[in-house]
This record gives sequence, C-alpha cells and structure tokens, in this order.
Amino acid sequence: MKTYNRTCKHPRTLWIGITLIGLILDMLSKLIVEQTMAVRESIPILRGVLHITHIENPGAAFGMLSERRWVFLVVSSLTILFLLVFLFRTRSRDPLLLTSLAMVLSGGIGNMIDRLALGYVVDMIDFCLIDFAVFNVADSFVCVGAALLFLAVLFEARSEAQAKPTSGADGAEDRHDGADY
Repeated sequence: MKTYNRTCKHPRTLWIGITLIGLILDMLSKLIVEQTMAVRESIPILRGVLHITHIENPGAAFGMLSERRWVFLVVSSLTILFLLVFLFRTRSRDPLLLTSLAMVLSGGIGNMIDRLALGYVVDMIDFCLIDFAVFNVADSFVCVGAALLFLAVLFEARSEAQAKPTSGADGAEDRHDGADY
C-alpha cells in the first residue's frame, strides 16, 4: 500500500505562518464588525442561512459561564503556553499535526486578546439555518484545528500499526529463516 510522506521542510515557518494568518483574519474580521455594525445588528449573507450578526459574548459557547471570565483566562493562558512550548520544542515535521496545533493556538490567542482587551469576545458568524450559536474566526480555527488534530493522531496511529511486525498465533514475531516452505 502506498503511503503519503508527511514531512515538512520548514516546520516552524509553517506553524508560525498559520498562527499569524489565523490571528490576522480573526482580528480583522472583529475590527470590521465592531467598527461598522451595532451590537445585535444582523446582515444576511444568505437570508435564513448565514448572517453576519454582531454579538459581544462574555462567556463561552452559547454565553455559558459569563460570570467566570477568570476561568477562560486561566484555561486559555495555560493552553496557549502549552501549545507554544510544544511547537517550539517539537521535532515533528508532520504538516497535519503542525497545522492543527497552529490553528488551535491561533484561535486561542485571538479570543484571549478579546477577553483581555474588551472583557468579552466579539462573535459575528451566525449560521441561523440550524439555530446555532454565533461564533467567530478564532472559534472556527479552534474547531477545525481540533478536527485536524484528531486526524493527525489517527493517521499516526495507523502508520505505527502498519509499521509493526506481524505476529504469529502465539504472539511471537514471525521469523523467516530463509528456508522454503
């Protein structure tokens, strides 16, 4: 079976670039919404399906725990610190792993900036077709990054399983001594 060679020549450039692109997209979208729309104003992109709606979210998803801002600051800070240390120290050249972690890092930093600077997170992507929570670019990066991380771990586990030697019925490794059977 043919396997995909998952190596990146410039891993640090990859994850730093993705982190910066995510931050720029997130901050720019929030800035545009804050400067051009009133809070709770909604502009339909596809009426009844996708709207841009300016929301100030002091909590987590669906506004949960809005009185516990410190929880988000502590958890976000620890996660961001962990990801930065891991990414700077890792020797991995797996682009899927690096991309996924950079996306989670980018989203975490983007929402942390809002929480520290504003006391709330600016949300604007309103997928109203299924009455879903309003979210932002940073949230999207975290969710897509988490899904890609799952795939990276799954592919790594599969690669390791394929690399293991086969074993016989008794659990011992099959050995071939060169004799014809």
